[in-house]
Amino acid sequence: MPKAFWKGAISFGLVVIPVSMSVAIRERPLRFNYLHKKDLVKPSQVLHCPEDDEYFSVKDTVRGYEYAKGQYIVITDKDFEAVPIKTTRSIDLQAFVGEDEIDPIFFFDSHYLEPQPLGEKPFRLLREAMLSTGKVAVAKVTFARKEHLACLRPYGNGLILHSMRYPGEIVPAPETPEPKSESSKAELDMAQSLIKSMAQPFDPKQYKDEYRLALEKIIDAKLKGKKIEPPKAPPEKETADLMAALEASLAKSKEKATAGKGK
Repeated sequence: MPKAFWKGAISFGLVVIPVSMSVAIRERPLRFNYLHKKDLVKPSQVLHCPEDDEYFSVKDTVRGYEYAKGQYIVITDKDFEAVPIKTTRSIDLQAFVGEDEIDPIFFFDSHYLEPQPLGEKPFRLLREAMLSTGKVAVAKVTFARKEHLACLRPYGNGLILHSMRYPGEIVPAPETPEPKSESSKAELDMAQSLIKSMAQPFDPKQYKDEYRLALEKIIDAKLKGKKIEPPKAPPEKETADLMAALEASLAKSKEKATAGKGK
């Protein structure tokens, strides 16, 4: 069970719903260390102050904001906690919108919300109301030293909060040139048939991090002294006969689907 890292309340009009928040995403990267090439020893991190020529550790550091060139003001944890903004302890629901109105490019993290004992009834009411109206909430909340734009929506028997990017944080998409030629009706029909042949309900359990699994195999092979052969990159070439490629892809997709039913 994930441990709550934030406690506060959902501010819903004049309704206050005490809740706790816990992480919903667990990253599991393979971790690597920089080593001294000569003897494969992990180096010690050393901090050096050029002003007084002293070496010091991380515990002797403070957090500073540069308000002018070379001029800093120290900001402590208490300063962050004292920021005068209501979203420090409140998930402030700003509006309710259709879930399909929010482009996925805005989402980047997820957190579970659980009701505190006094918030059980209004928590369930809010969830049921959003389900029945088909709406999700756009909210603002402050944690990790930042006020986050967020989307609150029903998830399972509870609620989940997705952190969102602000519009100014999203880089404009590169300009895509106009197509030099239109697709023929036959090509479009064949492409649609290929998509339909590959259509299936989304099941996240069938997808694996193939890169991680392959990297683990490389690590195991190197430990055993085996040689690793890198994969060959596919040649860059234009699809000369698009219709033939679509037909072959459709046939392969149908063959795969038939083989899957036979298992």
